[in-house]
Amino acid sequence: MFNVNYTFHWNQAFRALPQMLDGALVTLQIAVLSMIIGTVAGVLLALAKEARTAPLRWFAVCWIEAARNTPALFQVYMIYFGIPAVLQLAGRQFGIDFRAMGINVFYLDSYWAVLTGIAFNNAGYLAETFRGGLRAVPGTQMRAARSLGFNAAGAFRLIVLPQMFRAVFHPMTNQMVWAILMTSVGIFVGLNTDLTGVTQQLNARTFRTFEFFALAAVLYYVLAKIVTGGARLIAWRLFRY
Repeated sequence: MFNVNYTFHWNQAFRALPQMLDGALVTLQIAVLSMIIGTVAGVLLALAKEARTAPLRWFAVCWIEAARNTPALFQVYMIYFGIPAVLQLAGRQFGIDFRAMGINVFYLDSYWAVLTGIAFNNAGYLAETFRGGLRAVPGTQMRAARSLGFNAAGAFRLIVLPQMFRAVFHPMTNQMVWAILMTSVGIFVGLNTDLTGVTQQLNARTFRTFEFFALAAVLYYVLAKIVTGGARLIAWRLFRY
């Protein structure tokens, strides 16, 4: 027989709900910003991978392969710990005194490390998604736009890109949900203002692990459902014709 004598104290978790909601807003902020940055970078990477210039192609391939084939936590670690280490080494090699310049290369803010890491990862995945979307747009669309007087940049921006985004809308929604959930890795680099970080701080003070993390799981679920619900409304508007 199991002797289970755990007593639930949900009142402590519910009293801390405002703090957890503040953390949820930080989580959503990181996810949205990383998605915006990742979308812009992903479009550029998709174009670079299709370019005829070899250096551009290889740069895109290296980024995409690193983002898609290494753990996201590893990428965040490399940004949080690796960039300061590389800057310190460069400073010693080239005699650059970063301290005199007012630059602290021994510390990288965890918020920006997590944001950069998730944006890097988003860009790698979205680049391949966008490549598929670009190939789904018939080449005749570009030729028709050019015949109507559009230049190449204008035709791509006004004709090709909107059709591409329409084709990849649902995969982008999945990537946004993934970005929300991925912010939880910030706890490994000292981020304590997002939902997971706030939950862990509350857990460390009260030792009510189940209650706080169960409530955090519900908040993550709600955030994901808000994104997917909003995506359905947008899709209804985009795809009704």
